[in-house]
Amino acid sequence: MDVNRKQRQILSVLARPVRAVVEGAGLDFGQVREIRMRIAKPLIVVYGNEERLLPGDGKERHIVTREEMRETLEYVSHYSLYAYEQEMRQGFITIEGGHRVGVIGKAILEQDRVKNLQYISSVNIRVAHEVIGCADKVFPYITKNRQICHTLIISPPCCGKTTLIRDLIRQVSDGNAYVKGCSVGVVDERSELGGCYLGVAQNELGMRTDILDGCPKAQGMLMLIRSMAPQVIAVDEIGAPEDIRAMEYAMQCGCTLIASVHGRDMEEVSEKPVLSELVRRKRFERYVVLENRKRPGEIRAVFDQRGSLLCCGL
Repeated sequence: MDVNRKQRQILSVLARPVRAVVEGAGLDFGQVREIRMRIAKPLIVVYGNEERLLPGDGKERHIVTREEMRETLEYVSHYSLYAYEQEMRQGFITIEGGHRVGVIGKAILEQDRVKNLQYISSVNIRVAHEVIGCADKVFPYITKNRQICHTLIISPPCCGKTTLIRDLIRQVSDGNAYVKGCSVGVVDERSELGGCYLGVAQNELGMRTDILDGCPKAQGMLMLIRSMAPQVIAVDEIGAPEDIRAMEYAMQCGCTLIASVHGRDMEEVSEKPVLSELVRRKRFERYVVLENRKRPGEIRAVFDQRGSLLCCGL
């Protein structure tokens, strides 16, 4: 995505005083990861791998006001938070460009489940970043016979797993030197992979990709198998028992899985109750472990289904 376009999209949802502060900071929006607003707290930007309290440079910090929070939410929701009740229930709203606006406040419960949020006190604008080609280095290790292997991406938070899986989807869909292009079904429960806005994907996921947006992963995988017959299914952040059952069903139906999970390493993932059985039975053929020492998306190691190291430090 063009950096100037990304900048316009983010600035357009900020309250005018906050917008002026961010514009005045002279930030390169290619490096902006998050903009965090908390009522009565300093405005914080996650820039590259560091936090910046704006304005900075010895100037007085900008303290976010309740009015600025209200104005920002009006821009994010097009002046109707009620229309975004379903998204609010999940704790975020996706805006144009695929950027995710996380919201926190007082939960409204209905039968012990979150129905909505009110008195919003914190907002986290997570800037979507497409890095075309970021998966290039890993393809030789996760493909065989011109086909993608069942692959699990293991990553701590903020290490670029969503960016990596997005580029994997694009290249598997379009095809490259290592894999023949094939149909890919994406279950995008949190609208982070495709970044769909008004039904249109804001990120490039390839010409043979079908996106099921805003649907729970387990239910979505079954829907895709029945409706689109994908050769590959991609999901981000698995973890619930029903996710694992749906993945096993998809594998039995002949679909190849590309998935991601939060974790520091192979050992931690193999001890997760819902994943340990899949690891023990060697259902995934490749494990890609990420880290973030110098930049998001660094590939620390790739392992095969037996846990043998295939490469490190890509």
